[in-house]
Amino acid sequence: MKILILADDLSGAADCAIGFASAGHRTVVTLEATRAPAHDGADTIAVDTDTRRLTPHDAAARTSAAYAEMSARDQRLYKKIDSTLRGNWAAEVAGLQALAGMAIVAPAFPATGRTVRDGQVFVHGEPLEQTATWKLEHAGVPAGIAAQLEAAGLATDRLDAEALADEPETLAVCIGAMAANGVQALIVDTQSEKALRALARATLQSDAAFFWVGSGGLAREIAALNPRDDAEERKASGDRFPGGPILILVGSLSAVSERQCAMLRERGGVEELIVPPVVLREGKSHRDWRAWQEQVGVSLKAGADLLLRIGRDDAFDPAEGAQLSAALAALVEPHFTKTGGLIATGGETARAMLVAARIGNLQLLAEVEAGVAVARPLDAARTHCPGVVTKAGAFGTDHALYAAWLTLRNETERDVVQH
Repeated sequence: MKILILADDLSGAADCAIGFASAGHRTVVTLEATRAPAHDGADTIAVDTDTRRLTPHDAAARTSAAYAEMSARDQRLYKKIDSTLRGNWAAEVAGLQALAGMAIVAPAFPATGRTVRDGQVFVHGEPLEQTATWKLEHAGVPAGIAAQLEAAGLATDRLDAEALADEPETLAVCIGAMAANGVQALIVDTQSEKALRALARATLQSDAAFFWVGSGGLAREIAALNPRDDAEERKASGDRFPGGPILILVGSLSAVSERQCAMLRERGGVEELIVPPVVLREGKSHRDWRAWQEQVGVSLKAGADLLLRIGRDDAFDPAEGAQLSAALAALVEPHFTKTGGLIATGGETARAMLVAARIGNLQLLAEVEAGVAVARPLDAARTHCPGVVTKAGAFGTDHALYAAWLTLRNETERDVVQH
């Protein structure tokens, strides 16, 4: 089975596609919705459409164009959305629905605390509307799944997969009946991996014209039902990374990222630099730009692992994330070839650094923990091929960055203790 994944940011594309890589599929993440030789032989292709910050209309148009360019015969579509419903996901789904059939909407990711009950998203049991993540970007806006889809023009209905978790055949019949009755977006309540697994099995059995809409949770259940025994992929996953200093870029300001950075500093002894936002806003015109750039260079040339973070000030606006990430990447770019590995937290941060480093395609290899993907550049002509780890900002355990750092150093926690 071939899968096309369309995601609105890079870390999302990777954390959705990694389930297929873990199941033995040759899996590629690409920053451009254009067919390339790097995609040959891949049975799972994840495209970062980079539409998170666009207007809903432009996001829908770009996503539909990506589908038209990248879709192929005997390929299934998976529209990856953020498990906390950030971005223009509803408009993008509406654009795809006209091309690909009924949308089966299941953003739950129980392994990371995201569930769906009564058509509402819950984060570790807390209603999405009450979470700090939602209030930061969507204060006062309802977080109901149906309301957002209906505002985008889609006719919706809801199905409880939890109640039918032991009856995937019945679930498949219900899905087919709803598609036949003109439902354009079917919202599926899923509070457990068992329910997601039943949904994956039911949809794979269904003959209805549909596409999946979800986070990494449903994707990994679909992948687990379609494993491949690929010796070449197993060998690639087991290869060691090249060594050299590890660069950790953190654009996210979430409390989750803060705790992850603290553990990395404590256990890894990693050097940390926090760049003031004003330096990044003004870029090369700021009087301290060159000094910051030289400081990054000194650390990396000395072989030091470096945690580089975007600071916060009173003028901070979440909407400037892409601008600050691009400036952070520009700060690093002259010294990037000194690195042996890159860990990037936040999709905008990861994309900005890869674009600056002219890395357009990644081969996914393994997973550090749920939603934290390990990859390497996929370009035979490249002489500098660092290991790459991507992670969404508010994702992961407190251990996530430290575990990613150990992975790129070809070490285990026991190795570090012995040191």
